[in-house]
Amino acid sequence: MTDHIATIHASPRPEASVTVAQIAVLAMLAASGTLATNILLPSLPQMAASLAVTSAAVTSAITVFLAVFAFGQLVVGPISDRYGRRWPVLIGFAVFFAGSVWCALASDLPSLLFGRVIQAAGACATSVLSRAIARDLFSGAALARAMALIMIAMAAAPGFSPLLGGALDHYFGWRSEFVLLAAFAAFGALAYATVFGETHLATRTPLDPLAIARNYVGLIADRRFVVPAATVSLIMGGLFSTFAAAPRVMIEAMGFTPIQLGLLFAGTVLIVFASGMLATRLAPRYGLDRSIRGGLFAAAAGGIAMLLVSLYSSTFLPYLAAMSLFLLGMGIVNPLGTAQALSPFGDRAGAASALVGFSQMMAAAIGVWLSATISPDALFALGVVLTLFSLVAVGLYALRSRAR
Repeated sequence: MTDHIATIHASPRPEASVTVAQIAVLAMLAASGTLATNILLPSLPQMAASLAVTSAAVTSAITVFLAVFAFGQLVVGPISDRYGRRWPVLIGFAVFFAGSVWCALASDLPSLLFGRVIQAAGACATSVLSRAIARDLFSGAALARAMALIMIAMAAAPGFSPLLGGALDHYFGWRSEFVLLAAFAAFGALAYATVFGETHLATRTPLDPLAIARNYVGLIADRRFVVPAATVSLIMGGLFSTFAAAPRVMIEAMGFTPIQLGLLFAGTVLIVFASGMLATRLAPRYGLDRSIRGGLFAAAAGGIAMLLVSLYSSTFLPYLAAMSLFLLGMGIVNPLGTAQALSPFGDRAGAASALVGFSQMMAAAIGVWLSATISPDALFALGVVLTLFSLVAVGLYALRSRAR
């Protein structure tokens, strides 16, 4: 054993089956970031009034969280590859708890933003390591199934959390949302400690800047990783654009109420649930490549349909149909593409998962920015973003087939 690499001696791990308890806990880890972001959306005006700032200023609580969340994953992944998953997850929940309590007690915007930085630093650890732990435990079809089930739970967080946040704000005020997040962190830590032991039993990679840089450069240079990872990131960028544009499309352009918008978000969970279940059936029967290509074509068809709706029929039902088709494709591509990106890199699962998470969040940020700036017509801008991202994803994934 060298000074830089610690090796854990263990017998080869047999192929494991997916249990309900494991998936439930991994889903809690994975959903922590989106829950902490979307639960605040209905309360932004009330938060601004309480903290004596503008609504535009208080949205920085979302921006700061996403920035720390994205870059923090690049740090947590390599740390977990060196020291294991268990303590980074437990420390992440503790930091998430502390940040949530701080935000609940904040009396001004700078204090709130500081708490959001702490909160995001903890959430990035739990979120990125959910994928790494899944890769530690499962492989092949079991990994694809685990990722699909985790994705369904992740979709439930942005789907239902605005409704939950709105109810909490109405009855108890916006600070109660951070109290709930603190309770979520405490329960998540307890559940994780109960269900999982240390799952990283492979060779530990060195923790030094050069080694980390080599890991990331090696992953970026490896077509087996970068093609499916970038493909998934583009589709996830389209998903975040859809959610970000929905208030402008439905409330401002179509005249729906915030409660009706929240119900739409909740309804999207059913579509993602169905597509996730479909993905678990398609992969064993047709293989990952063919299943992912099918999902990409569905997402691209949904994106093009959204663009056509914006040009010729800007009404709710065509908009809902186009969005549903895109979500169907996204629900297939996301878990299967993520499993495909992580599968060859069990010895670097933490770093690979971190890079996947970072690329998804960056694509999401770019997609949201483009959907807000391309055109004052929110529906047209969304159609352009979905079409562009999905067609580029289709073309990019074709590179994998040609390489094979």
